Amino acid sequence: MRAKLSYAVTAAVLVFYFVLVGSRGVMLIQSGTLITVTFGVAVLILPVIGLWFLWKNTQFVRRANALAAELDAEGGLPVDELKRTPGGRIDRDSADEVFARRKAETEKAPDDWRSWFRLAVAYHDARDTPRARKAMQRAIALHDGRPVQHL
Repeated sequence: MRAKLSYAVTAAVLVFYFVLVGSRGVMLIQSGTLITVTFGVAVLILPVIGLWFLWKNTQFVRRANALAAELDAEGGLPVDELKRTPGGRIDRDSADEVFARRKAETEKAPDDWRSWFRLAVAYHDARDTPRARKAMQRAIALHDGRPVQHL
């Protein structure tokens, strides 16, 4: 719940910022000179890109959460079997060990979205966020029956 609240607050702050920047862009355009109109258009592009990025990330999070809920209902969510340091951080060797098992599982069933979901969790636990995201994108695509890109 804490993560959802943090995401919602961050998204709200970003939307506020985009509105603020967009209003400045409109003000520049209304000035009417060639330079201010050019800058105004450039300034308006930034919030559009930011809103698109926020929308795509929100879609990704919602779809990943939907897969997690479905996998949980099936009883297939990965169990947290990772060792922790005294400070509570995930032990790197433990994460690598679980990752090796999840990778082997995914290699045996490359068309199963469930194995890709669990591999994404293992990547995340191993602190490899870019690969975790790509594995989750593949899990989502497989679940939805869409063509997948290679990892």
